[in-house]
Amino acid sequence: MATFILLHGSFHAAWNWHKLIPLLQAAGHNGLALDLPGHGHQRMPARKVTLDRCVEEVLRCVDALPAQERVVLVAHSRNGIVISQAAERLPDRIAGLVYLAAYLVPDGRSMMDYALTDTESLVVQNLEVALAPKYFPFLTRLFRSKPLRLLCSLLLPEAFQIHRLRRSAYFEALYHDCPSEITRLAEALLEAEANWPGFAPLRLQRERFGSVPKIYVECLQDRAVTLPLQRRMLGETPCDQVFSLDTSHSPFFSQPGLLLDVLIKSLHVFETKGLIAGKGQRP
Repeated sequence: MATFILLHGSFHAAWNWHKLIPLLQAAGHNGLALDLPGHGHQRMPARKVTLDRCVEEVLRCVDALPAQERVVLVAHSRNGIVISQAAERLPDRIAGLVYLAAYLVPDGRSMMDYALTDTESLVVQNLEVALAPKYFPFLTRLFRSKPLRLLCSLLLPEAFQIHRLRRSAYFEALYHDCPSEITRLAEALLEAEANWPGFAPLRLQRERFGSVPKIYVECLQDRAVTLPLQRRMLGETPCDQVFSLDTSHSPFFSQPGLLLDVLIKSLHVFETKGLIAGKGQRP
């Protein structure tokens, strides 16, 4: 049995794994879906939502499990940055990382460094923000400074610290191959996203983050994190194996069975390195 800790993407919460978790359980595995800070049961002001705080939430979940148990961290979309930084902090407790159409960002770069280049993304094109997008490249450079991010989080109105996705774009951007009830569910549940984690540069070392096996899952019909960007990130940060799903950005809704198959196959990759619980220590 393996334990998968599942991290949602932007605007979502733990509920987005509701189709996958029963399938994991039926296959003999454990799936733990988290509400990351700012979402679901973890709602809080945007100024309090930082990359460090999101990472701490993941590490608390890992620490609550038996000490000998190594887990698989699965992240969708934006929160690839969270599992990367979590692996840097606690590499010996993590069997492997699975990036599901997720941001795979190298040391010293931020998610925003990549998101702003994805000009074909229907998410990027349909963001509701208080500040004109033309200022984003400047802010990305400015907010590389942690003290400046903290200062602005204390001084700026809440409206300048969040972004939303236009409701009219939900279906085309995220769910175009999903059952219609998913869009209706999203209309009721999608939330604003805090800006600050996306501006934070990652701090990753080859001896720590680099030692943890990685799987990337491409979504070939993705209109949110487009396939060219996914492949650009893979070219800069290669993974141990790449799987492809012919789906939208949301295969946990449209093809949960296929996603389950990929997660089970990922275990074989991690097992070859002896990293699943009960398989021994990392070489």
